[in-house]
Amino acid sequence: MQNNKTIWITGASSGIGEASAYQFAKEKANLILTATREDKLKEVQQICISMGAHCKVIPYDLSDLENIDELTDKAISAFGNIDIAFLNAGISQRSKTLDTAFTVDEKIMAVNFFAPVKITKRLLPKMIENGGGTIAVTSSISGKFGFPLRSAYASSKFAVYGFFETVHAEYYNDNIRVVMVCPGRIKTNISYNALEADGTKHAKMDSGQQGGMSAEKAAIKIVRAINNRKPEVLVGGKELIMVYIKRLFPALARKLVRKVSAT
Repeated sequence: MQNNKTIWITGASSGIGEASAYQFAKEKANLILTATREDKLKEVQQICISMGAHCKVIPYDLSDLENIDELTDKAISAFGNIDIAFLNAGISQRSKTLDTAFTVDEKIMAVNFFAPVKITKRLLPKMIENGGGTIAVTSSISGKFGFPLRSAYASSKFAVYGFFETVHAEYYNDNIRVVMVCPGRIKTNISYNALEADGTKHAKMDSGQQGGMSAEKAAIKIVRAINNRKPEVLVGGKELIMVYIKRLFPALARKLVRKVSAT
């Protein structure tokens, strides 16, 4: 239970972030919510407050790396400290490698990797000073193996694993714990907001996403893992079997990935 704990969630205006905010609100946590859409954030805020949480919103576009230190300082000052940071915001992709503009690669890496890295570097000293903390970060099963139409997205999620597993090892004795959140197909707007080759929105719900686990069900599992400071949590359906196939039978995994539908 997170009574009186302060929790910062990025990507909190929809999907997994929104659903997780409601789960933490049930526990009467102090919540800080960040996303690009201020109007939707305020709607989520009101629901969280009605559930008994204290809740503040800090709208921000995480592709703006220059001012992330200022954003993080605002989040820390909202309640005086942060016990848990759930770095969930992300953006996906729907384009082949050679077709994808480099500016798209840069934006995906900025939002998915460099933003959480900068936030973590700013947060860690304060967390350590306060005796510890938990950093949960949303990766993906695409952070476990390459996937068609996801070259930049998969790269960003691979990078997330490398950085945050290192943080976990380096600061474990300072009571810092990292929770790697690894979703498969969850029914959210991630495919709708994914970037095409030229940076425009994909603007449709993929069939795989449509048939995925609900964000609400995923959030229950994710919040439980964060509360228990579990090193990794896989959430999704039958697609998660690919994680184990890659681990045990890598040649078979490579063959299957070439044939899998990427939408």
